[in-house]
Amino acid sequence: MPSAIGLKNHLIIFALAFSGLFLGNPSAYPQAASPVLPSDVTGFLKQYCERCHGAENPKAGFSITSYTDQLSLLKARKKWDQLRLLVKQGEMPPQTSKQPTVGERAAFEKSVQSVFENADKNAKPDPGRVTARRLNRVEYNNTIRDLLLVDLKPAEDFPADDVGHGFDNIGDVLTLSPVLMERYLAAAESVANRAIFTEIPAPSKRYLAGRFLHPYPHNAPEAEGRFRPLRPLDKNPIFSGPLVAGADYLKFTADEDLILRARFYSKKKGDAPAYAAIFISGPNLVDPSPDSEVERLMGEALKTFKPLRILKTFELTSFDDKKLQEVEFPINRRGDIKVAGIAVVRPPDGQEPPLMFIENISSEGPLETRPLSHRTLLGNIPSTLSQTERTREVLTRFLSKAFRRPATAEEVRRFSSIVESTVAGGAKWENGIQLAIQAALVSPKFLFRLELDDRPTTTDSQPLDEFQLASRLSYFLWSSMPDDELRELAGKNQLTANLPAQVKRMLKDPRASALIDQFAMQWLQLGRLQTVAPDSKLFPTFNEPLRLAMLEETRLFIGELIREDRSLAEMLNADFTYLNEPLARHYEIADTLGTKVGKKPAKTGGKPIKGPAFVRVSLDGTDRGGLLTQASVLTVTSNPTRTSPVKRGRWVLEQLLGTPPPPPPPNVPELDKEDGKKLTGSLRQRMEQHRQNPACANCHASMDPLGFAFENFDAIGAFREKDGDFAIDSSGVLPGGKMFKGPAELKTILLEKRDLFNRCIVEKMLTYALGRGLEYYDKSTVDRVVSALEKDGGRFSTLVTEIAKSEPFRLRRGKE
Repeated sequence: MPSAIGLKNHLIIFALAFSGLFLGNPSAYPQAASPVLPSDVTGFLKQYCERCHGAENPKAGFSITSYTDQLSLLKARKKWDQLRLLVKQGEMPPQTSKQPTVGERAAFEKSVQSVFENADKNAKPDPGRVTARRLNRVEYNNTIRDLLLVDLKPAEDFPADDVGHGFDNIGDVLTLSPVLMERYLAAAESVANRAIFTEIPAPSKRYLAGRFLHPYPHNAPEAEGRFRPLRPLDKNPIFSGPLVAGADYLKFTADEDLILRARFYSKKKGDAPAYAAIFISGPNLVDPSPDSEVERLMGEALKTFKPLRILKTFELTSFDDKKLQEVEFPINRRGDIKVAGIAVVRPPDGQEPPLMFIENISSEGPLETRPLSHRTLLGNIPSTLSQTERTREVLTRFLSKAFRRPATAEEVRRFSSIVESTVAGGAKWENGIQLAIQAALVSPKFLFRLELDDRPTTTDSQPLDEFQLASRLSYFLWSSMPDDELRELAGKNQLTANLPAQVKRMLKDPRASALIDQFAMQWLQLGRLQTVAPDSKLFPTFNEPLRLAMLEETRLFIGELIREDRSLAEMLNADFTYLNEPLARHYEIADTLGTKVGKKPAKTGGKPIKGPAFVRVSLDGTDRGGLLTQASVLTVTSNPTRTSPVKRGRWVLEQLLGTPPPPPPPNVPELDKEDGKKLTGSLRQRMEQHRQNPACANCHASMDPLGFAFENFDAIGAFREKDGDFAIDSSGVLPGGKMFKGPAELKTILLEKRDLFNRCIVEKMLTYALGRGLEYYDKSTVDRVVSALEKDGGRFSTLVTEIAKSEPFRLRRGKE
């Protein structure tokens, strides 16, 4: 039976040999490269590898005899790069085989690396080629939102998007099924009907009857009829007024125009004219009337409504309850109103004030009932244009946004013909525009991010045009279409020159939250948290509010790193987080200073964490800090009934360090059984017994210690001292001999591997930004971005800016 190390690495070789992922593009390398392999390589292969990987029955199907010159190594670069690392780390040849000296290993590793470096120096730059990408569900929803300004998420009814290389925006896996095409057709109709109205509805009206005006007439039957009496000289404020209606009922807002109205009749003595006024009031009123004017109004409760503004003073003209007087005043986009009301104006000395009987105070509006989408799409067009000219004007603007590039004259003509034929059939012009929008929304030019190429067969690198670059940038940072500023710069051919400034601007935009939800959540594999189901008997505190709080903690945490442009290293060791009351209770944290429940605060100034709202919490001096101790990560890397050091260790290796272990060998026994025997003891003891299996030992030696570091956190991320009857041992020894105890010491070791962490996140984000998996020719780009991060302290904006400036992001080539 082969040793554990040997079996593991033969499996690696087998996986590499048949994955197809290592195939290079030989045309990228100069054919004049030396055909002879360095002697340090050929001698090493002959002495240490030929016995297992010779011409006859090579293990894992990998034969070294097929590699006779440098070009053969370059064609299989990914495979040989992996083998180079295995030799360097002492994992190949297997421990049961003859072992090379340290010097021989170093010479082999250096010689293989020199083949790659020499080829890279002379190779033709290759930005790669991206498969035309269909908009995924999130991109579709966001694009509809920004294109048509409608509050709809039609893609929620679409089939789930496939995932490739860890993300759901990879062109190679975004297929278009018949079911999805049907959903596109239905969504286009629904969206077009919501965006454009063919019948403009009348403004809504709201009436507050007199008996419901403030002050509310408790136990005052006289005020309960159709008309509410307003008697200015009455000592009871229920009747002396003023009488008011709340702005929350009347719907006054800073965004809409409305009309305020009051209906009433009056009684007075004598023939002298009498007056009343309607007014608005609010503590933040921007333009109150002078006190001298306000003092003219009557009413015991008047002082409670200051400051106020008198909108209109009017003469009372109706003295018959069968023929009511109505007054109105326009309220134009005011968000500073708390109440609107009516009051009697103080008459001259010696004249008795009138009595009023209020039927209602009402509002009408918003006066503009066309949706914003309708006004935006069809507005700002000169009325002097003919219908045909209006159609072309509307569709030129719309199609240029929908297709994310200037619409051609032929495209405008074809979509205009839809409108013309609809109108010719007797329908309204707006119906025709609806149909044209529907047609555009099911066009491949909308559904796919097409990057048309005027030289599709050349292998030479060439820049994307400015509109294509704008589209790449906006879908990278916003998961949505370019905005007006990006389109304007593209139209002036100035976007490339302004890339850094635009990245900075776009990261400050609220739409940059897509980087959290789309990139970070997928990179960290936290989407699974929405479906995990911990055992309810073992973990009764886990519920839906706690699940949502776990996700929100990580979202807010990463959001601050992006917003404040912090170092990427803080993902590992930050001393803060965001908690609400359920999650704080789960973490046993009492206040915003991170004080443990039941402990005396070490500092003053901490505030209790109450309610569903999230607050920033210091973790200084606590057991937590960074992503690794957040409940979201700890829960998705656990089993339903217990923790999983294997899953947690593998997650660290794969998602943070970019060094995933190979797949497990076939027929691996369950943890609790080994060779038919039941394993006993603590989880750690059972794992150690499991590792005695040679087929499992080597991989678990790299995964298990990382996972054991977090054993003080149970399967839903709550802290614990014991696992059942067994004390927790969170110490470990990493391959290479580094020892640690607990997550804090492990994080210190991981920070020493910052180059691996930076390289991992660069590779993940570059994959996400390009919408394709990385190839060997992307290594130089990754190296440049990693170098820039090291020079700039690992700031998030540097990561994004350097990727946006990189050749794979800005350039393309034709087919091979």
